[in-house]
Amino acid sequence: MSGSGDVKNEFIDAGAIQLSGMVSYQNQAVVSREIIKKDTGTVTLFAFDEGQGLSEHTAPFDALVQLIEGEADITISGKPNQLKGGDIIIMPAGKPHSLKALKKFKMLLVMIRS
Repeated sequence: MSGSGDVKNEFIDAGAIQLSGMVSYQNQAVVSREIIKKDTGTVTLFAFDEGQGLSEHTAPFDALVQLIEGEADITISGKPNQLKGGDIIIMPAGKPHSLKALKKFKMLLVMIRS
């Protein structure tokens, strides 16, 4: 498999993968690593250093966020939600949302196109 619509080649036949080790924290930065990119959606892993975040924005598709470790504030339509490692939240399409690292954190973002 290859091309922009496929699972990343490095993950094919890889077996079980430890998510937290697939992306590293960088000082005062947000780091991302795309795992799957398909016409129907994407799966991306992020690492946010403490205090880093994403300003308020919207997305045209529903998104599921799973915190792998750390602590984050995810605000959706003005409502703050504090998440810790293991928590999930759904960000509905078209709803404004923002993210901020209360402590450095890693998350998996699953976007479903409809």
